[in-house]
Amino acid sequence: MAYIDGYLIPVQPGKLDAYRKMAEEMAPKFREWGATRVVEAVEDDCPVGKQNDFHTAVLSEDGEKTIFSWVEWPDKETRDAGWKKMEDYMETAEGPHDMPFDGKRMIYGGFSPIVDQ
Repeated sequence: MAYIDGYLIPVQPGKLDAYRKMAEEMAPKFREWGATRVVEAVEDDCPVGKQNDFHTAVLSEDGEKTIFSWVEWPDKETRDAGWKKMEDYMETAEGPHDMPFDGKRMIYGGFSPIVDQ
């Protein structure tokens, strides 16, 4: 069964183009490492909630945009192997190092689908 990695990422003002460039460079790598789909989406209609919302989830600061993204894998085993390759890649000089977002406020996790229609 498929496995999904999900992310919420706050991107600082003026760095959305840099984020898009990084995402466009990384998506083919994830596909090479076994992912079946990579989606990066920037907030367009994210209302401020009374209790919680996408903005508070990432401790969004003035002018930041929240990215909602996910990577689909055929299964968790492929995802685990892909993550290992991604970590190795990020440690090399070849991988991106100047991240256009605050990684300390990124939220991510792995999910097993329960409905897929």
